Amino acid sequence: MGLKIHRPRRGSMGVYPRKRAADIVPRVRSWPGVNVGRPVLLGFAAYKAGMLHAVVIEDRPTSPLYGKEAVRAVTVLDAPPLYVWGVRLYTLDPDTGYRLSVAEAWASELPKHLGRVLTLPKEVPTERQLKKLEEHKDVADEVRILVATQPHLSGIGKKTPEILEIPVGGVPSIEDRLKYALSLLGKTVSARDVFTPGQLVDVIAVTKGRGFQGVVKRFGVAILPRWHKHRKGHRRVGSIGPQKPAVMFTTPRAGQMGFHQRTEYNKRILKIGDSGLEITPKSGFPHYGVIRGPYILLQGSVPGARKRLVVLRYPVRPPAKAPPLAEPQVVWVSSQPPPAT
Repeated sequence: MGLKIHRPRRGSMGVYPRKRAADIVPRVRSWPGVNVGRPVLLGFAAYKAGMLHAVVIEDRPTSPLYGKEAVRAVTVLDAPPLYVWGVRLYTLDPDTGYRLSVAEAWASELPKHLGRVLTLPKEVPTERQLKKLEEHKDVADEVRILVATQPHLSGIGKKTPEILEIPVGGVPSIEDRLKYALSLLGKTVSARDVFTPGQLVDVIAVTKGRGFQGVVKRFGVAILPRWHKHRKGHRRVGSIGPQKPAVMFTTPRAGQMGFHQRTEYNKRILKIGDSGLEITPKSGFPHYGVIRGPYILLQGSVPGARKRLVVLRYPVRPPAKAPPLAEPQVVWVSSQPPPAT
């Protein structure tokens, strides 16, 4: 009797189906319930510029490096302000369980670059729309703002904005959330208005696309021994299993790799700055350029290629032992000249 071989399966089933993302703009499928005593936006959007390494003072009391300098890999996000061009109310349909839009209002003055994405009306009936919002606020259970990115303020070199919906949270009252959303209508929102340095955020983005790949690269399948080369190939699975009624969907197969929407939880914000020139390398970020406006330093890596839109949101599963909420002390960033010794 032969010895039965036990080994883990190839590839994770938690990220199926491994197909291309429907849109390069991430779709946020769930938002956390946040109660901080004041209305806040639950998300923000920025562009990935590149990575650096920074020297920070370790502020976790449980760390053996507490109070000492530690080197951390950081991701730099170019974060120009978001323009709020609309407010929308949603209600929950008890029959289907889906959210239905009941009313919305647009800003009276819309940026010209928004016309690259939407068909802008010649005149926006803002007053009539605001009146409809007041009429439907009693049946609404969620308030969201419609925002547009401003890539012409970033280092990307394009003008076409991306549009997103971001909920307003922080307080249970719909009236307070609606009042706060209307106060932002026609204005811009910066990263400092949403997040604070030291807090944790979830990062949602579309990963780098790697095209059509075989099972060895896509799933890590073991390469067959040398004597299999002369028959059907050696960079393949030994057997795809029974084919009737169908091949199991768990069987590793060649196909699309990369360009998947992924979420990374609990990334810590190290710093939110106002001038990206203070952290931009002398020659600019490779394949990106120069950050001239606000920026965000995140600890760790972020999915996606350079210039990719990244959505940040309040954490949906914060850890039980979260790091201190105080702003981390960043001593040095690798794009700056070395400190004097």
